[in-house]
Parts: sequence; structure tokens; C-alpha cells
Amino acid sequence: MGTLFSAFLTYFVLMLIIVLVGGAAITLGITLRKRKDATEASIVAEADKL
Repeated sequence: MGTLFSAFLTYFVLMLIIVLVGGAAITLGITLRKRKDATEASIVAEADKL
């Protein structure tokens, strides 16, 4: 019984780490994309003024 619980706990912790790393990557990607879009929008706005 202890072996079953240990195996379950191991896979649970591994899955939790994968989910956390994936969530961090998605959040970072969204943040960087928003920053890039804002930079491009400001460049276009500057070009329109000229």
C-alpha cells in the first residue's frame, strides 16, 4: 500500500511541476506579446505623425 501511495505522489508532484512550468511559459508568452504589440502600435503612431 505504501508503494502505491509513493508512486501516486511521485507522479502527482511531476504533473504539478509540468503544469506550473507550462503556466509560467504561457503567462510569459502573453506578457511579451502584449509588450511587442504595444511597441509596434507606438511605432505606427509615430510614423503616422510624420
